[in-house]
Amino acid sequence: MSTIVWMRDREQRESLGPLPDGVELHLIPEGSEPPAGIVNAEFLVPPYDSRPLLQLLRQMPRLAVVQAISAGTEWLLPWVPAGVTLCSARGTRDTAVAEWVLAAIFAMEKRIPVFAQRQSEHVWSHELLDELAGKRALLVGYGSIGRCVADKLAALGVNIDGVASTARAGIYGVESLPELLGAADIVVLTVPLTPRTRHLFDDRMLARMRPGALLVNAARGAVVDTDALLAHLLAGRIRAALDVTDPEPLPRGHPLWDAPGVLLTPHLAGDSPQAEDRVYRFIGEQIRRYALGEPLHNVVTRADEDSGSSQEALS
Repeated sequence: MSTIVWMRDREQRESLGPLPDGVELHLIPEGSEPPAGIVNAEFLVPPYDSRPLLQLLRQMPRLAVVQAISAGTEWLLPWVPAGVTLCSARGTRDTAVAEWVLAAIFAMEKRIPVFAQRQSEHVWSHELLDELAGKRALLVGYGSIGRCVADKLAALGVNIDGVASTARAGIYGVESLPELLGAADIVVLTVPLTPRTRHLFDDRMLARMRPGALLVNAARGAVVDTDALLAHLLAGRIRAALDVTDPEPLPRGHPLWDAPGVLLTPHLAGDSPQAEDRVYRFIGEQIRRYALGEPLHNVVTRADEDSGSSQEALS
């Protein structure tokens, strides 16, 4: 019997590589309703935030594997039936996210949005800008993305503190987070969204950040309490660079758009042609492993998600 694979369609699908005999590959067109034949899928790679398709998962009698295209799987976990293996794409988007973090930090520390606004107003105004070297960054979440960010910041002379779910050599445990916040010039979030991390940065935690510090959220919007963040931004206490928001997409009239000291991008940090190539190479490897009866990589369990120990986690 054929192994029926359905996967989202992207031009990078050529990076899948050769698939074993007996693998029947079908593509999910972008922006369309789920094709009728998709209910026969055995190995499924759904597009991000594809609710009409996810609602069909429990109607797929042959479904055995759901492979995410992202490191985070909170958008899939509630829909995946018991007994179906869920895998993340951890490691495929590390470089893209880390480069966005660096770009966001440089933009905010060198006040690029301010100068872009002055350029549009034809205003020439000189000022002194801080150097990034010598500042202290606190990385909350020390999985593969967090480590990639740490390597790049350390190469620029930034002092790094890392926080994980449990302490280990050179890395603080999450219980140390409140006391570390006051010493950080920059706080970078790369944790997954789990019950443990939802609103991890609430009013109390944000209040522990030092005045003028920069919060960089490359994780999920709901890791931060939006109302609390808005209050601190409006008070001018802290600044923020956000690739993710809660709610998302951010409604047109939301006050976060015009809050002072904030830089917004539309959840694109992990997206690049190179990252897409890595995602599809990884998917190809996963399909080959499944077809040959070999163990899959990046298997996610419910216990992992509930404890916050999976993916990039506070791991």
